[in-house]
Amino acid sequence: MAIEQVPLREQAYSLSPAQYGAPVHQAGEPLPVSAWIHTRTGHHRVTGVAVAWTAKAARIRYTDDHGREGYAWVWANAVTRQ
Repeated sequence: MAIEQVPLREQAYSLSPAQYGAPVHQAGEPLPVSAWIHTRTGHHRVTGVAVAWTAKAARIRYTDDHGREGYAWVWANAVTRQ
């Protein structure tokens, strides 16, 4: 069964490659995290997994309040490992 994706208008803002930097390390196994994301409606705490990271940021796969899946690059200090 496919998981519904967060609609574009409700997705978290994501950092650009110039912001998150390189090298990007891909997770062999996603790491459980909680993170702060920023959407057009404000800041929200979400749970999910880190699927990649750099020295400055992490790419998270998160679930929103409606059970939909989204991805975003966020600053490392916005992420807490669970």
